[in-house]
Amino acid sequence: MTTEETHTDDILSSLMIGMSESYSQTITDADIKSFSGVSGDKNPVHMSDEYAKESRYKKRIAHGLMLASYFSAIFGTKLPGAGCVYVSQSLKFTRPVYIGDTVTATVTIKSLDIKTRRIFFDTVCTVKGRTALKGEAEIYLP
Repeated sequence: MTTEETHTDDILSSLMIGMSESYSQTITDADIKSFSGVSGDKNPVHMSDEYAKESRYKKRIAHGLMLASYFSAIFGTKLPGAGCVYVSQSLKFTRPVYIGDTVTATVTIKSLDIKTRRIFFDTVCTVKGRTALKGEAEIYLP
């Protein structure tokens, strides 16, 4: 058994249903522009004040998938941690997120399959205690 396998076995054996971790970030104009550059999503509802003013949102909104990427930050660094592999993610966007909003992404273990080394999570992003994004994720721990 390699050191890496021993490490991931230690992580897997330490996990319990209900364990949770969070990550928070305040959305900035620079974040939206950077995400647009990386993703290629130049939708004017994210990029143009004039366009967004005429939309149902009345001002620019953050990319939904930028919010979802915060889950990846948690999985890769906190729970379960380095070396894990994202298998799947469902997403339901429930409210817009604006520049200046502080988003808190939270993942909570809902079940474990030790034999297949799969961990199943509830995932949620909130702003001021209100859900903006929710879903479920599956992570594999090699």
